[in-house]
Amino acid sequence: MPSETLWEIAKAEVEKRGSEGDGLEIGEKSVFFIGSKNGGKTTIILRCLDRDEPPKPTLALEYTYGRRAKGHNIPKDIAHFWELGGGTSLLDLISIPITSDNLRTFSIVLVLDLSKPNDLWPTMENLLQATKSHVDKMIMKLGKTNSKAVSEMRQKIWSNMQKDHPDRELVDPFLIPLVIIGSKYDIFQDFDSEKRKVICKTLRFVAHYYGASLMFTSKSEALLLKVRGVINQLAFGIDKSKSICVDQNKPLFITAGLDSLSQIGSPPIPDNDIGKLHAHSPMDLWKKVYERVFPPKSTNTLKHIKDPARDPQYAEGEVDEMRIQKDQSVIILS
Repeated sequence: MPSETLWEIAKAEVEKRGSEGDGLEIGEKSVFFIGSKNGGKTTIILRCLDRDEPPKPTLALEYTYGRRAKGHNIPKDIAHFWELGGGTSLLDLISIPITSDNLRTFSIVLVLDLSKPNDLWPTMENLLQATKSHVDKMIMKLGKTNSKAVSEMRQKIWSNMQKDHPDRELVDPFLIPLVIIGSKYDIFQDFDSEKRKVICKTLRFVAHYYGASLMFTSKSEALLLKVRGVINQLAFGIDKSKSICVDQNKPLFITAGLDSLSQIGSPPIPDNDIGKLHAHSPMDLWKKVYERVFPPKSTNTLKHIKDPARDPQYAEGEVDEMRIQKDQSVIILS
C-alpha cells in the first residue's frame, strides 16, 4: 500500500473536524510564509511547530499544519502553514493558498534576509506587490457576496492604530495581518552602523505604511521565542505582544500600529538631494534612497532555481526511467 500524500492527510484532517468536539467550533487559521530564498522561512515554521528536524529547501509551494489544544475536552485549533519557495521566482503560486473563502482568517509573514541588503528591496517589493494585488482581487470577490465581512476586516486592521494617530491618512495597510521578519540578525549586527541605520529606517517605514509588525531574528533562542509568540498569535489567536524596540543597535521589535513617521524620521539623505531623486511618492523616495546605498544585484531570479525533477529527494524510480527514455528519444529525433 502506498503511503498517504500530504494532500490526503490534510484533507482527512479537515474532514475529521465534523466528528470532533460534539459540534463545538474549531478555530482554523492560515499563515503564508513568503520571502528571501534561503532566508530561514522553513526554520521559523519548524520552530513554531516544535519540530526538531533539519530544514529542507522549499522548491515551490509547501504545506504543513499544526494543532493547539484550547482546554480539556475542547477541540484543538488548527493552523495551516503555507510556504512559498524560490524567493521571487514563483509569484504566480501566491494565488493558490489565498482565496476569498479563507481571507478572513489569513495572515502573511514576509521573511527578509538582512545579510543580503542588495537583494532586500527587490525581494520585498515584488512579493508585497504580487501578494497585495491578489489580496485586493479576493477582497473584491468577497465584497460581492459578503460586504459585511469586508467591512469587518477593514475595521479590524485599522483598530491596530489609535483613532487619533497622526499617520492614519498617510498609510495604506494590508487588509489581512502582515508581519515582516528580518532574519540573520547575527550577521546584520556586524554591519557598518550607517548601513544598519538605512536598513532599519527603511524597513520601519515600509512596515508602518503597510500596517505590518516588524521584528528581527537570528538563531538566538530568545529572538526565536519572540518570533514564535508572534506567529502563534497569527495562527492560534494568542494574545498580541505590545512590546517595542526601535533601537537600531538592537533587534527591532515593533507591533503593528505602534510606530510613527515622526519617530522613523525622514530618509537618510541630505535634504538638498531629495529633490534630485524625482520620487513620485513617499514609498518611491525611500526606495530610491535605499537603492543608492544598496544597488540591486539580482537581474535573473530564475537562474538559481534547481530543477525539482533532478532533485534526489524526489526520486521516483519508474517515473525517472520513463523520463530518461523520453529525453533520449527527443535527442535522437533532433
